[in-house]
Amino acid sequence: MEKIVIVMAAWNEAENIKRMIDTLFDTVFPNIDAEMYLLVADNHSSDGMTRVVEEEIKKRKNLHIVQQSGEGLGNAYISGFKYAVEKLGADAVMEMDADGQHPPQFVKPMVDAYLGGADYVIGSRYIPGGSVPAEWAFFRKFVSYFGNFYIRLVLLKPSIHDLTTGFRLTRVKGVLDKINLDNLMEKERFAYKVDLLYQSIKNSKKTVEVPLEFKPRTTDKSKFNMKETVATLKVATILGIKDKQKFIKFGTVGFVGYLVNALGLYFFAKLGWSEWAIWAAATEIAIINNFIFNNIWTFKSEKIVGLGKLVYKFLQFNLTSTGALVIQTVVGTLGVNIFGAGSRQILLPFIILFLVLPYNYFMYNVVIWKSWNIAKLLRRSSL
Repeated sequence: MEKIVIVMAAWNEAENIKRMIDTLFDTVFPNIDAEMYLLVADNHSSDGMTRVVEEEIKKRKNLHIVQQSGEGLGNAYISGFKYAVEKLGADAVMEMDADGQHPPQFVKPMVDAYLGGADYVIGSRYIPGGSVPAEWAFFRKFVSYFGNFYIRLVLLKPSIHDLTTGFRLTRVKGVLDKINLDNLMEKERFAYKVDLLYQSIKNSKKTVEVPLEFKPRTTDKSKFNMKETVATLKVATILGIKDKQKFIKFGTVGFVGYLVNALGLYFFAKLGWSEWAIWAAATEIAIINNFIFNNIWTFKSEKIVGLGKLVYKFLQFNLTSTGALVIQTVVGTLGVNIFGAGSRQILLPFIILFLVLPYNYFMYNVVIWKSWNIAKLLRRSSL
């Protein structure tokens, strides 16, 4: 039977924690087809919460508590995840608040999705069946919704609707165990959630969203503030840039290749060559440029070294670039025949941007520098 550990980060939640423990163990866990545990990640609470949990541990064998290392919410969950995996042998861990914002009745649908084959399950407020509290002020609703929209945009995750939720379930093997938890960004703030979610989605073969009716805190006031929001958006922006860094470099090299190509078209046209030869020669010079600079810069981590291997890969590069050569030569020649010789410099950027660039990026990652695992990509797309 699968062992699932709910890691509940809680500090000074004496008013809530007993109610959450009772509800989970007496009402929710008995209806789940898995071995369920609750691990409270405490930070030396000063309101008696620690004592409440320790008293409950005497009565409930699957209840545990751990004192976090470091300050902040991220460090609470990191301490909890490590304990769940190393001490309890968890197959999956689940993040859940102790303040009532994550209603216990939504635990079962999350677990059911995991048992149904999901590697990563997100409790989403922004899919049918999910919601945010009606009591929230318009400004908070606005920040939450458009903050999510911004993060979806910069991380290119349009299929995921809630990227800042704290209600998530993660498979340990193949997902959580591939993440260096100690190096998460902004571990002292809520912003760690974006980094953890981003890495979990990358590792997950199957990510599923289930509806979550997010509730207001049952006691005390909300911890929402603009500092946390700004930190979250900052983390998302950094991850977006970092994730697209290789493509940005590829685009930069491609732009230089475009300039080389354009100059080649101009130079070879001046020599009076035939149209197909003009396009073919200019394209080959750009191919040489792209191979050199992609090897030493874009794909630096996969850099090809050694004379023999360089020659082999350059020939392979030229072979795979035959597609680009054919695309550019055929489309360019047809375009000139239709629109005239004066259209060369106008046709070139459109051919490169919409035809050559996608083809090259795919071939470079899959065939030349092999930074993509095509079999893994195909498996993921079929899920």
